[in-house]
Amino acid sequence: MYFCNKIRKKMAEFISGESHRPGRIEVVCGSMFSGKTEELIRRLRRAQFAKQRVEIFKPAIDVRYSEEDVVSHDQKHIQSTPIDSSASILLLTSNIDVVGIDEAQFFDMGLVDVCNELAYRGVRVIIAGLDMDYKGVPFGPMPALCAIADDVTKVHAICVRCGNLAYVSHRTVENDKRVLLGETQEYEPLCRECYQKAIAEEKAKDEKTSK
Repeated sequence: MYFCNKIRKKMAEFISGESHRPGRIEVVCGSMFSGKTEELIRRLRRAQFAKQRVEIFKPAIDVRYSEEDVVSHDQKHIQSTPIDSSASILLLTSNIDVVGIDEAQFFDMGLVDVCNELAYRGVRVIIAGLDMDYKGVPFGPMPALCAIADDVTKVHAICVRCGNLAYVSHRTVENDKRVLLGETQEYEPLCRECYQKAIAEEKAKDEKTSK
């Protein structure tokens, strides 16, 4: 009976694809509306299904859909812990198998060392975030996280102007703040060509207004 139960457990781990494994860092990145958070939630749900100990974090400033849950644009959600600093993650992840981090671009650069330390502890770290800001500039700790990751998945939204794969999240409102939480009223996913056209149109409009 003991061996039968052991075999059943191993088979369940194999089928789920989430058996315990050495620490690693996985990054899911892309523009807004590309499905980053949805993919993060999918991976974390699989880990929970495999009876792994999972802890999820998000920036405390992100209260667009929920103050506590991580929520995707299509309303998929998973319980999380809002935090102000990446250092808090190490304090809250003892005896954890999998750590999920959403909107990583909003965290401080200390997140890179935090994720490395977790991975060396044997924790699987799954990160989702914008790789570039609205100007097409690499965003926060995301470039460094991509560099140290064991696996990087770049997902794409669809350009709302031509239907090609989107390249960047274009801001449609006048605001120069780098961090501006928003949705479709403030941002639109554009391919590289359409983004360049949009910037040229805005520049021409500003020059006309200033005359």
